Amino acid sequence: MMANIETQILKWFDHFHTHPEVSWNEVNTTNKIAEILDEVGVSYRRFSDVTGLIAEIGEGEEVIAVRADMDALWQEVNGVMQANHSCGHDANISMVLGALHYLKDQPLNKRVRFIFQPAEEKGNGALAMIERGAMDQVNYLFGIHLRPIEELPFGLVAPSIHHGAGVFLEGKIIGEDAHGARPHQGKNALDVVVGLHQFLKSIYISPFESYSTKLTKIIAGGESLNIIPGVAEFAIDVRAQKNSILNELQERIVHGLSGLKALYGVDIETRWVDYTPGAEVSKEAASIAEKAIRHVVGDVATASAVVTSGSDDFHFYTIKHPNVKATMIGIGADLTPGLHHPNMTFNHKALDIGARVLAETIIRA
Repeated sequence: MMANIETQILKWFDHFHTHPEVSWNEVNTTNKIAEILDEVGVSYRRFSDVTGLIAEIGEGEEVIAVRADMDALWQEVNGVMQANHSCGHDANISMVLGALHYLKDQPLNKRVRFIFQPAEEKGNGALAMIERGAMDQVNYLFGIHLRPIEELPFGLVAPSIHHGAGVFLEGKIIGEDAHGARPHQGKNALDVVVGLHQFLKSIYISPFESYSTKLTKIIAGGESLNIIPGVAEFAIDVRAQKNSILNELQERIVHGLSGLKALYGVDIETRWVDYTPGAEVSKEAASIAEKAIRHVVGDVATASAVVTSGSDDFHFYTIKHPNVKATMIGIGADLTPGLHHPNMTFNHKALDIGARVLAETIIRA
């Protein structure tokens, strides 16, 4: 039975890996998951306005939820722009489906809800599922994700992933063009960009905190090299390990931009986009996961919590429902060169390990 499930997990992975779909367009992915659930008689709920679905097995008042993200990235792979599962969401779907199959014929005194979620890469797919009742009556929530080799080598499994918080600021500086020979007649947007860059480097918070702010986009000027550009577009990537530190960084950036506007006499239009909260990990949920890991792979393969500056919209579930006890399990898979690398690869034997650990965690919750 277990060997058959492991073989099936690998087949599912091969399908999802070769049929990637980007955020909010996971139509065929959703259809395939529905097809798999139909084959084993598991009921589910789909939506008319968004991709993804929610399935349930078991009976009882208590609800344990499991989340799998489904979307791929849009990136250049060997010179071609295409959808690509370089973040491992194809693996996450397969591990969660594997856990479902390990559990579906067992007597359960609880309901287990499987959330197949769209648009994690956009940072708002979790919110769409929350709005559609994914967290109603949920007591525990578990997620699962492959980890890069520098975090967890193959065979090791961590009971929690402590993601950082992240947000982007998109901005537009509106000054005034001028002739290169008459800079005094204009308001140089590039001067403001340089000032902004220097300001970001002068933001200091306690060295015991993990955080970063940096410019990630500058667009200014045109083909005429004798025109001083009055308009420039920019973007800032802001990250912190704690949600409170991210909030402080945002406040300082807003204050700094106000000063730059006054200093250079320009207008600066801004908007915050794609906010993703940092992890709020439940000690109780992580403890349950740790016991499950020790049972499935042993003490030697049980790793400590993973702390990473990367982010995941999984944590919206607990931000919006703070009473839910949640953790995301990290699976070592010798994943190289890294998440989001167009040629990311990993040891596929990790998929069955993840499915069995997740199933055991759900049983113990």
